[in-house]
Amino acid sequence: MRRIMLSIAYDGTEYAGFQLQKNALSIEEVVNRALLELTGEEIKISGASRTDAGVHALGNLAVFDTESRIPAEKFGYALNERLPEDVKIQWSNEVEPGWHPRKQKSRKTYEYRILNRAMPEPNVRHNTFHYHYALDAEAMNEAASYFIGEHDFTSFASIHSTAETRTRTIYVAKVVKQQDTLTFRVTGSGFLYNMVRIMAGTLIEVGSGKRKPEEIKTILQGKDRNLAGPTAPACGLTLMQIELEENS
Repeated sequence: MRRIMLSIAYDGTEYAGFQLQKNALSIEEVVNRALLELTGEEIKISGASRTDAGVHALGNLAVFDTESRIPAEKFGYALNERLPEDVKIQWSNEVEPGWHPRKQKSRKTYEYRILNRAMPEPNVRHNTFHYHYALDAEAMNEAASYFIGEHDFTSFASIHSTAETRTRTIYVAKVVKQQDTLTFRVTGSGFLYNMVRIMAGTLIEVGSGKRKPEEIKTILQGKDRNLAGPTAPACGLTLMQIELEENS
């Protein structure tokens, strides 16, 4: 039995998230179907990040076990011939049996994109949240800086989060403005359920003048979901990459 790792990119607009769902289509389901067609085996992939409904990815990682003799690097090409246009493999390789990306130390990078202008732009509607009130990018960037470091992120986690610990380390958190698009980029050791979207929703409140940047410190210290802002819409969120630490 061999274990193969895949890097998967997808537009999550039409999917109920990465993980298998009983009554809705998921990324995992369409990849499993493609693997069945390719190998004849009932294969279930296991992902590194279980992105939510409507969230996108440029490089989510997943592994699966197979008896197939197809060269590891060829799986990506073969699967892409069988996958829909909104789900594509970026690369594939072989890893040790039992190896799983969720068990490795890693850094995950997400971006939340906001189109900040009066009128929406149809061509970016799937991966950008349109917010038509003016936002102060400098204030948002200042607020984002308070996320950097090791903190208890209970205030920025969904009440449905089941994580044993709410402590996470954030290495990069910044807001960059390019023309009429604001991008919140955040890199961390891991993220809680809805964490990045709640961070983004809170930063939008800062940008609109409803909060001051330094309030982020108070929200973190409060460890109460009710203190933070709303959960920003899923359409603006993309998992950019998962960097695995060497020798982990």
